[in-house]
Amino acid sequence: MGFNTTAIHGGFIDQEKKAVNYPIYLSSTFAQPDVEHEGEYCYSRGNNPTRASVEKLAADIEGAKHGIATSSGMAATSLVFELLNKGEKVLINDNVYGGTWRFVSNLFEKRGVEYEIVNNFNDYDFDKVDENVKMVFIETPSNPLLEVTDIRKVADAAHKKGILVVVDNTFMTAYLQKPLDLGADIVEYSATKYYGGHSDILAGLVILNDDELFTRLKFINNTLGGILSPIDSFLLQRGIKTLGVRLDRHLSNAQKIAEYLEGIDATEEVYYPGLKSHKGYELQKKQANGAGAVISFKFNENSYDLDKFVSKLKLFSFAVSLGGVESLICRPSTMTHESYAKELQEKIGITPNLIRLSVGIEDVEDLIKDLDDAFNYSRK
Repeated sequence: MGFNTTAIHGGFIDQEKKAVNYPIYLSSTFAQPDVEHEGEYCYSRGNNPTRASVEKLAADIEGAKHGIATSSGMAATSLVFELLNKGEKVLINDNVYGGTWRFVSNLFEKRGVEYEIVNNFNDYDFDKVDENVKMVFIETPSNPLLEVTDIRKVADAAHKKGILVVVDNTFMTAYLQKPLDLGADIVEYSATKYYGGHSDILAGLVILNDDELFTRLKFINNTLGGILSPIDSFLLQRGIKTLGVRLDRHLSNAQKIAEYLEGIDATEEVYYPGLKSHKGYELQKKQANGAGAVISFKFNENSYDLDKFVSKLKLFSFAVSLGGVESLICRPSTMTHESYAKELQEKIGITPNLIRLSVGIEDVEDLIKDLDDAFNYSRK
């Protein structure tokens, strides 16, 4: 089946009542058949029918065996990091989601886990990797500078050293990029974003094929309790059904807006892997079916006033997050990546004039006019 058909017809089917939408099971506990046997469902922290349905759906659209739904994207990241033991090390790319960096830079030390920041995985020499490196954690395109990492190249090199490869695929979704097909061991999502699609839930997903890893992760998730509620599971499943059609509109809008931004003097540089000027353009085309709908750019503060620009916007809400049907704008240095030390921000390129757009599915002419009006209003 095609992606959109799977997105609509995947997951569980309500065999009893024939509902076209799988029901919400709000019960915290389930009656057991007898004293000697445990039923498929016992207690909702461990397993719940509605959550199990969206987990299967998420795995189905990924072409994978297993899915785990968590209470947020950071719960998914935290769950994956629980695979690391004391004395082991993870490699991460140098601009990742601020919450991921907050976890790594603040919580690893007391766990006895090490980390190394990699500036460019595409040039990284895995022959010289430390023996205690057990995981590579990649965001591609990265957040917020949209750098593109060659997933297959990294996976092949890492696997020769017995290193697990995890890809945060939030910006792409399974509709645009399938890291497991490119050699990754685990793919994770902040399903709050495009999978939910309407900025009304928090959710995370961990998707994989390996049975042993799945058993470990399922045990950890049940133990820690960072599970997705039945209601949010239902809403997430509803969001996934329209993922493909929404992303088609997201992509079309983002491409036109990126081209608009590249052609004006209000921007110093535009970061979007759908532009031929982007250094990762060819690689993105090779491993993905689109460039996503997140655009970052350097605001020209010499000729334009950033405060006035933001204040004039009407359709772009000044807010964190991304992936909803509405368009958002934020400044990563103070809003999404404030956990990075100033020195690290400067080294990476997360400057105070770096602006990130999450392009929604409104009429693109209205979005461009909104930006254009704000730029004109803010000209010094």
